[in-house]
Amino acid sequence: MIELGRVTMLTNPASGHGSAPHAAERAVARLHKRGVDVVAIAGTDAAHARRLVDGALERGMDALVVVGGDGIISLALQVLAQTDIPLGIIPSGTGNDHAREFGIPAKDPEAAADIVVDGVAQTYDLGRIKGADGTQKWFGTVMAAGFDSLVTDRTNRMRWPHGRMRYNVAMVAELSKLRLLPFRLTFDGRELDTELTLAAFGNTKSYGGGMLICPDADPTDGLLDVTMVSSASRTKLIRLFPTVFKGTHVDLDEVRTERARTITVDSPGINAYADGEFACPLPVEVSAVPGALKVLRSADQRSGQ
Repeated sequence: MIELGRVTMLTNPASGHGSAPHAAERAVARLHKRGVDVVAIAGTDAAHARRLVDGALERGMDALVVVGGDGIISLALQVLAQTDIPLGIIPSGTGNDHAREFGIPAKDPEAAADIVVDGVAQTYDLGRIKGADGTQKWFGTVMAAGFDSLVTDRTNRMRWPHGRMRYNVAMVAELSKLRLLPFRLTFDGRELDTELTLAAFGNTKSYGGGMLICPDADPTDGLLDVTMVSSASRTKLIRLFPTVFKGTHVDLDEVRTERARTITVDSPGINAYADGEFACPLPVEVSAVPGALKVLRSADQRSGQ
């Protein structure tokens, strides 16, 4: 347990379809009640939020508490990686995969705030992406490339419909064009040329709001788990989809898994997404960086979930 005098609270006002500000108010009230001083910041966009966090870091803080989903946590990771400042999480997004990994309750800002005060700062690995275009980006959960990144590309180009339905429409459109994509990968120097539907590189188990794409990933082992799906059959891919929520897809013939510290990934015309956010075009080098992040989590869950 660490002593918290002052924390900075970063809120994404748009998270959880606009529910984050209310969650932040409840969390601030609980932290004040627990004797913690809170400096609240909320960016108008990602770049503004990044500048606010950088400024708060210069002024000093005992922890950075993020209210929102995996997107705003991703922004915080770019600042906190390889520092001694711990991350606290008040989940208020649609996916909340970081919170799920660390056992932090969603829809209960007071309980999450109590974990910030009473919890322990446990050290975890982060994933790091180095793009051929010069991009360097940290991620906490999963980097994805292939079918799911094509769906996200299409979703981002669409203006209608709104919300989750836009993603569903984009998925149907991409399913109609489903094809195997040429991938060139190396796992700690060992090369593989193959054709894949998608590839996911997990520091933690889940993405997309609880899909256990890398069910055996451990963010303390210094390695990334890789799940590769190869099927050009729409029917098989649709049947595979529900099994991802249980993590049993890794037992199917169309799925192959690997584990490595450093992986290079290339597939022409494909973009990489990490923590649900655009990272950069392939090719990339993606690696696990041991002990790069401190997270405030419940003391009785510090050795695992």
